[in-house]
Amino acid sequence: MSRNTPYQPVLLRLLHNAIALLVFAALITGFMVYDRYDKRFGTLNLPIIRDTQGIHGMIALIFLIGLPIFALYCFHIGSRRLVQPPLSHFQEVGKPIWWVAIQRLVNTTILLSGTLAVITGRMMDEEWLPNQDFNHAGYIGHLISWVLMILSIAMHLLMSAKVGGMPLLLSIYSWRIRAEDTPIHWFKGFKIKPSSPILLMMEVLVIGGIAIAFILPVFYSK
Repeated sequence: MSRNTPYQPVLLRLLHNAIALLVFAALITGFMVYDRYDKRFGTLNLPIIRDTQGIHGMIALIFLIGLPIFALYCFHIGSRRLVQPPLSHFQEVGKPIWWVAIQRLVNTTILLSGTLAVITGRMMDEEWLPNQDFNHAGYIGHLISWVLMILSIAMHLLMSAKVGGMPLLLSIYSWRIRAEDTPIHWFKGFKIKPSSPILLMMEVLVIGGIAIAFILPVFYSK
C-alpha cells in the first residue's frame, strides 16, 4: 500500500474535523455528567462543573444539526470511504483489500453509532440522572451508543494507520489547498443516488434515524 501523502478534499476536512471536535466534546462532557450522577461502572471523581448537563445538551444539539450534513457528504460525495460491494472482500483475510474493506465498514459504523447517540439522547429527560433514575431505555441506550462510538473511533484510527500509515492520519488535518479545490468545486461528483443498495440501506438508517431524532421530543413522552 502506498505511503505517499494523500490529499483530502477541503470540504471533507472541514466537515470531518468539525464533527470530530463535537464528538470528542460530547464524549468528555457526557462522561462528566455520568461521573457526577451515575458512577456504577467506575468513576474518576472529577470536579463538579455547574450545569454540565446543559453544556452536554448544547454540544449534542449542534452535533445533531451537523450530523446530517456530514452524512449526506459521506453517502453522496465520499461514498468510496464507506462499506462497498462486493462483500467477498471480507473473505480475503490479511490482503490489502481486506484491510480497506474493514476500514470502510468501521467508517460506516461511526455514522450508525452517531445516529444511535442522537436518537437515544433525544429520548432522555434531564431530571432522570439528578433523581438517580438510571434504568430508562433511553439512558441505557445512550451509554451503549457512546461505548460503540469510542470503539468505532479507536478502530477508525487503527484501520487508517494500517491502510495508509501516518500520512493518511495526518492528511485530514493538512492545510494544503489545491487550485481545483475551491468552494465552486466542492460538490463536484455529487451523486443523487447512492452507488450501491448497501449504501442506500445505510443512508435510510442514518438519515431516517436523524430525522426521528429531530421530531422525537414532540412525540416521546418524558
